[in-house]
Amino acid sequence: ANGRKVNGGLPLVTCALRPTGIYGEGHQVMRDFYYQGLRFGGRLFRAVPASVEHGRVYVGNVAWMHILVARELEQRAALMGGQVYFCYDKSPYKSYEDFNMEFLSPCGLRLIGAHPLLPYWLLVLLATLNALLQWLLRPLVLYTPLLNPYTLAMANTTFTVSTNKAQRHFGYKPLFSWEESRTRTIQWVQAMEGSAR
Repeated sequence: ANGRKVNGGLPLVTCALRPTGIYGEGHQVMRDFYYQGLRFGGRLFRAVPASVEHGRVYVGNVAWMHILVARELEQRAALMGGQVYFCYDKSPYKSYEDFNMEFLSPCGLRLIGAHPLLPYWLLVLLATLNALLQWLLRPLVLYTPLLNPYTLAMANTTFTVSTNKAQRHFGYKPLFSWEESRTRTIQWVQAMEGSAR
């Protein structure tokens, strides 16, 4: 839509922000993992090899990038219009499960296994069955399984990005450090812990 004429004949200026996996307060999947761990006696089981690394970004830094773009997009339309910017911060590259344990371990959960508990082919089968069940139940109930073909493929693919272009074009630097992001997320999980009792 960048450059499309809008009411009054002015051109629309757009750009796309592409955050890596977002974490932080209110993260529904982390909430689900936390409650799942509680149901399994404080244990989560490794499903993805530890060698698969992901770039994750704190929700506050994603919001900060949106604010910076909103401030700069109109003045820098020729430079920023139609561009795509990855959003990442200084969060460590780790496997999905090892990263989540940065927040869940201080709350009493532990990750079981150095290697995935189930073979990959079985996970693919279970994810496919979950997707089929989701499709069958759709007219009656909203069922959103944690394990589905998309999340399994994403969790098993190393994914890293760079935010250098965002820094050059509109001065993006993370507002929250890794330490702040980690602390805030742990406090949120601990607040859930209190409400779960």
